[in-house]
Amino acid sequence: MGFSTSTSFYFSRYCNLGLAWKSSSLFVQLGFIPNGSIKPTKISPCKFPRACLSSPSSDPLLVKAARGDPVNRPPAWMMRQAGRYMAAYRKLAEKHPSFRERSETTDLIVEISLQPWEAFHPDGVIIFSDILTPLPAFGVPFDIEEVRGPVIHSPLHHEEDLKALHPIDLDKLQFVGESLKILRREVGEQAAVLGFVGAPWTIATYIVEGGTTRTYTKIKSMCHTAPHVLKALLSHLTVAIAEYIVFQVQSGAHCVQIFDSWGGQLPPHMWDSWSKPYIDKIVSTVRTKCPQTPLVLYINGNGGILERMKLTGVDVIGLDWTVDMEDGRKRLGNDIGIQGNVDPAVLFSPLSAVADEIKRYVMVVKSAGPRHHILNLGHGVLVGTPEEAVAHFFNVARSLKIDEKTVEHENNAPKTVVGR
Repeated sequence: MGFSTSTSFYFSRYCNLGLAWKSSSLFVQLGFIPNGSIKPTKISPCKFPRACLSSPSSDPLLVKAARGDPVNRPPAWMMRQAGRYMAAYRKLAEKHPSFRERSETTDLIVEISLQPWEAFHPDGVIIFSDILTPLPAFGVPFDIEEVRGPVIHSPLHHEEDLKALHPIDLDKLQFVGESLKILRREVGEQAAVLGFVGAPWTIATYIVEGGTTRTYTKIKSMCHTAPHVLKALLSHLTVAIAEYIVFQVQSGAHCVQIFDSWGGQLPPHMWDSWSKPYIDKIVSTVRTKCPQTPLVLYINGNGGILERMKLTGVDVIGLDWTVDMEDGRKRLGNDIGIQGNVDPAVLFSPLSAVADEIKRYVMVVKSAGPRHHILNLGHGVLVGTPEEAVAHFFNVARSLKIDEKTVEHENNAPKTVVGR
């Protein structure tokens, strides 16, 4: 299925966040902006109010579960739901070998995002994109190289480097907004359309390190050698990411996931200082503008900071597969959603093992109550994962039945068919 970027969809401007990076007192103190010389930009009212003010009765199952509303089964989707494990994606990638072309062209974004929807009918359809996609829109160009992955040729290390940053220009991200609008129309209310962003700390690791890293030595050192520069960068990213979330919601996203993928690389006390305050601000800003939009927070390696994650005010905490689901629920309590956390490697096992893992998850639902649960993997789908296993995952998930007293797995799950 293909869509033309010339398709006529009215694309409105985002909500006024009431935030302005250029009014940051920190940047004024650093001397990058003359005090009082910048006037805030006026932003036109939103034209997609249902994204922020939707009717609970018509909301998709996943949105209801994220809010804690009663549902008849846990909704299911997968991180990296679209990608190289799917034959349809690999075939498309042969024609369009550039990842940035695939993730920055509206018709390709929509086609790839809908591939798993058409094959497996998950309860969430996440936009095909990348956490680094918005970087050029606020002054950080990047490339993606075949071997090295993301590469930022001018890493930010000094105060002088901050001058390259500017407020996010959402006009440069219209392919994201247009794609979300089309996905919302294609999927309707049959599934939740999901947007996502990277958290400030995680995005900053790429900007400071110049790309991917296994050690995070440059940015961790910067916490001590140039904390004022790192705080300025994180503050800038916070405003930009908050605007980007509201932009996604106003374009059609029912729900948005915040990936603090590398927050788990910080000791808990450092996460409290260098990641959590900025996520707090993002959540607070989005709550003001889109109070009905559920927010999910996922951190890889989050077992040591679950309780801290809850304090950010998000609606759902994503657990990775190293966290015991029952222990995670006990630590977080029943007043917040949890998402996860099947080991992605299980999908390489016999289909019966996939079903057993989902049953284990459902037993936690039974003990904790049927609300606030979303079935997912504990990380993204791995390259090489059999499509048959993904199909079986969703078929088993759809066969679940829950109510306030019992959770039952029905043995007569529909026969797994790939690519229906």
